[in-house]
Amino acid sequence: MSSTLCIVNGSVHDPANRIAGEPRTLFVRDGRIADAVAEPDRTIDARGMVVMPGGVDIHCHIAGPKVNLARKLQPEDHRRDPHPGTRFTRSGSGGIVPSTFATGYRYATLGYTTAMEAAVTPIGARHTLEELHDTPIIDKGFYVLLGNNIFLQQLLRDGRRSEFRQAVAWWINSTKAYTAKLVNPGGDEPWKGRRNSNVSDLDEKNDVFGISPRQIIDAFVEVANDAGFPHPPHIHCNNLGHSGNFRTTLETMKTAGDRRLHVAHIQFHSYAGEPGKNPGSAAREIADYVNAHPNITCDVGQVMFGKSTIMTADAPLAYMLRGIKKAKWINADTECESGCGILPFSYQEKVYVHALQWAIGLELFLMSADPWRIILSTDHPNGGSFQSYPKLIRLLMDRDFRKQEMQRVNRRAIARTTLPDLDREYSLNEIAIITRAGPARALGLRNKGHLGAGADADITIYDDHPDRERMFSAPRYVIKSGHMIIDNHEFCADFSGRMLHIAPEYDASIVDAVRPFFENYYSIEFDNYAVPDSYLHDHEVIPLRPATG
Repeated sequence: MSSTLCIVNGSVHDPANRIAGEPRTLFVRDGRIADAVAEPDRTIDARGMVVMPGGVDIHCHIAGPKVNLARKLQPEDHRRDPHPGTRFTRSGSGGIVPSTFATGYRYATLGYTTAMEAAVTPIGARHTLEELHDTPIIDKGFYVLLGNNIFLQQLLRDGRRSEFRQAVAWWINSTKAYTAKLVNPGGDEPWKGRRNSNVSDLDEKNDVFGISPRQIIDAFVEVANDAGFPHPPHIHCNNLGHSGNFRTTLETMKTAGDRRLHVAHIQFHSYAGEPGKNPGSAAREIADYVNAHPNITCDVGQVMFGKSTIMTADAPLAYMLRGIKKAKWINADTECESGCGILPFSYQEKVYVHALQWAIGLELFLMSADPWRIILSTDHPNGGSFQSYPKLIRLLMDRDFRKQEMQRVNRRAIARTTLPDLDREYSLNEIAIITRAGPARALGLRNKGHLGAGADADITIYDDHPDRERMFSAPRYVIKSGHMIIDNHEFCADFSGRMLHIAPEYDASIVDAVRPFFENYYSIEFDNYAVPDSYLHDHEVIPLRPATG
């Protein structure tokens, strides 16, 4: 395997270093971008090709207990889509929820080299780490579900804010997570209780702990800000999917003030209308707020027509959807930490709500004034597979293709949006931002998403084909950490990426407060819960940011 490499004559798109389609020479040494290499082992002539950093998926569901449940729920999906092994790669199964092997290889065949699993219960961390280790090529990390953690909500109820801060840091450190994930904060436990209630307003106090979603969100934002997490709380807002939920989304973002916040799959939170009635689009209201507040980042969660799998810690949502779909489904409790709902689903062009969701996602992209803060995602596999990214990119780059696709979908839904009036076309440089530089910056990954000296040598080289869907479906070369993985469209090596996590400091005395709770309510031994460093394979601790005032 070559340890030094030179790439010449390519059209380089490196937005983080203000390079937009310029011919540049890139050098690689020992897994990183170098200033120069005297006598490279190999030189690639990238004339007529586009060179970008490796793609970074900020929000996907690819590993852990819930993903395994989704795989087992759909055996027919795997039978229809086997992933053959090669001389260099292992076999797997595909479908809407691919196996670990197929997930890593299929990300690589799109030019992606980093992906973040978006929702893991603390008790599922060991399982998730093993599956991520088994996912080849890509670097990866995960967000740990803490927004409905019973112990943490008790601390907030009792006003023990200082202990709350220490406990959050302990949980993230103990699970080897990247940041805290909040899903329908404050809503899970009341729904799982006898009353099957939920919370629908940010200031509604749940009937279990007497605290509101706003209190929970504010507490997590404060911890992440003061501790300097590289990525802020990753929030799945309350009222996902309900008509009129854009108001909840706006209030969630307002709760952060001028502190950093990331809203996950924001398309699902951008609906106008009244509860119980058909939704309309509130993309303009959401886009205007995000445009005016540079502390907010979001990923879109674009709906793509065809098969999907609803996979969510929002258990009340899964229960509601099972009544619509009337198909096989799973809803499971995770002791003291979260819930989990799984439901095979399909988005159809002629269905009003599905067409509206598709259009709202595109509206948000096209209304964004700052592509650095609106990130490409499909909330894989909730809005569609990550394998649909090339088609989504074409929808953003090709106005005529987008209008052609609009003719195929429910006309009444499109009429309730501004999509027909939006003529914007994304440039290649903007695509490099929303798929690479933007998510890397939002995650605080200083060595990813760019091609400057010292960056990880994660590089993708595409043929500059006018059909952008075809172009982004099949990179000619993919280089991961300086290793040539795909050479002239063919796998030439396998690779195991790193596990990315943070290690915030905490007061060790918090363990004495947490232990009795475990002994009373958990089914496992407390001493077997935290993940030791020795359990990890190749990993990287991402440094914390300086705290802001």
